[in-house]
Amino acid sequence: MKKRLVSVLLTVACGATLLAGCGEKATQETTTDTAEQTEAADTTADQTEATEEEAVDPAAYDGKEVKVWVAENVVDFTNQQIENFKTEYPQYAGVTFTVEPVGEGDAAGNMITDVTSGADVYGFAQDQLTRLVTANALEEVNPDFLADVESANSAGVVEAGKVGGTLYAYPMTADNGYFLYYDKSVVTDPSTLEGIVEQCEAAGKNFYMDLTGWYQVAFFFGTGCQLTYDTDDAGNFTKCNVDYASDKGLVALKEMVELASSSSFQAGSSAGDAVNYAAIIDGTWDAATVKEVLGDNYACAKLPTFTGSDGKEYQMSGFNGCKLLGVKPQEDEDKLQICDDLAYYLTSEKVQLARFEAVQWGPANLNAQASDAVQANEALAALSEQFAYTIPQGNYPGDYWTRSESLAGDVKGDFQKASDEDLTKALETYQADLESYAK
Repeated sequence: MKKRLVSVLLTVACGATLLAGCGEKATQETTTDTAEQTEAADTTADQTEATEEEAVDPAAYDGKEVKVWVAENVVDFTNQQIENFKTEYPQYAGVTFTVEPVGEGDAAGNMITDVTSGADVYGFAQDQLTRLVTANALEEVNPDFLADVESANSAGVVEAGKVGGTLYAYPMTADNGYFLYYDKSVVTDPSTLEGIVEQCEAAGKNFYMDLTGWYQVAFFFGTGCQLTYDTDDAGNFTKCNVDYASDKGLVALKEMVELASSSSFQAGSSAGDAVNYAAIIDGTWDAATVKEVLGDNYACAKLPTFTGSDGKEYQMSGFNGCKLLGVKPQEDEDKLQICDDLAYYLTSEKVQLARFEAVQWGPANLNAQASDAVQANEALAALSEQFAYTIPQGNYPGDYWTRSESLAGDVKGDFQKASDEDLTKALETYQADLESYAK
C-alpha cells in the first residue's frame, strides 16, 4: 500500500517537471494543478490505507476454536447470542465457538489451576479478579474498546474490573448485593431499622437478617469502619486494613446486639427458609420466592438507616458484587481479536438488556439500567439505589468468613448482657484475629 502511494506522488511530481518550461502562466497553473493533484493523491492514499486497515480476510479466522465458560442457566442464551454475533461479524463465520457450563464461582479456580486448558472467554465474580491477573489468566481490555466500556457501564463495576488502574475485564452485570424486601401491609415506612423492627413486632411478624461476614459489614461499614486486605503478586494476604476496635466499631456492634434482642429478629437471609416474615434482607436471586409469599404486598427498598448509640444516624452499607467477562491472553493475535470482539459484544447494551429479559440478570450498562423493563423490576431498582452506599467486595481470607460467624453467634448470645467495656474488648480480640490472617 505504501509503495502505491509513493508511485502516485512520483507521477504527479514528474508531471510538474515536464511542464516547468511552458511559461509563467503554465507554471502557475501547473503548480496549482500539481498541488491539487498531490492533495487528492494524499486523500486517496489515506482513504485506501484506512480501507485496507479495516478490511478483514475471513480466511485468517477460519478453523479457529474459541471456548466460552458461562453459568449453566445462560448457556442457551449465550449460544444464541453467539449466532447473532457471527451474523454481525461475518468474518467469524468459520470460527468454532464452544459454550460450556462453568459458573462464575468456579471459573476462577479452574482457570488458575490450568490456564492453558481454561476457557478463552469466561465469566467470573469480581472478587476473583486479583487472583486471575496474578495467574496471567486475563488479558487487558482491548484499547479500542476501553473508552466505550468505561463510559457505558456503571462506574463501580468498571472499577471492580481494574487492578492498578488497568481494566482487565468487561462489565457484565451489577446485581450481586443485598437490600430490603418487605410486606407493605405491615411495614408502611421502611426507611429506618428501628421503625421496621417496631412494625414487625407489633404485627407479630419476623424480620430476617444474617449477621455473619457478608451481611455483617452493613453495620461496620455503615458507621465508617473499614475492612480490606492487601495481597502480593502471588495472591498472598499481606496486610489487613481494619479499624473495628474503635468508637465507630462499638456503635456498629451495639446496633447489631440491639437488633438481635428484638422478638421479631431471626438470623438468616434465605427467603426459601424464612417463615412468617414481613421483612428480610436478601438478594435478587430470591425475588421470585419473596414475591410468591408476599403477593400484592411485595415491596423492595434500599437498606434502612439506624440511629446509633451515639445519637447519630447511619446508613446501612454492605458489599456489592458483579459479574465480569474476561479474555485469556492469546499467542495468536487473530484469535485474541475474535475473543475481544466476542467479549465486547456479549457485554454490549443490547445483549445485557436481552440477558436481563431472558434470566433477570441486572445490567451493568447504564442505558440498560435506565430502560423501562429494568426500572420496573423492583428488586433491581432497590439494589441499584443501595449500591451507592456499598463498596466492591475484594479478596478476603477464608478464615475471615469463619471468624465472622462466631461474632454473629456472640451477638445473639453472650453479648446481649455485655457492657461497653466487654464489647470493646471483644472488638479488640476480633480485630487482632482479622489482622492475623494476613501475617
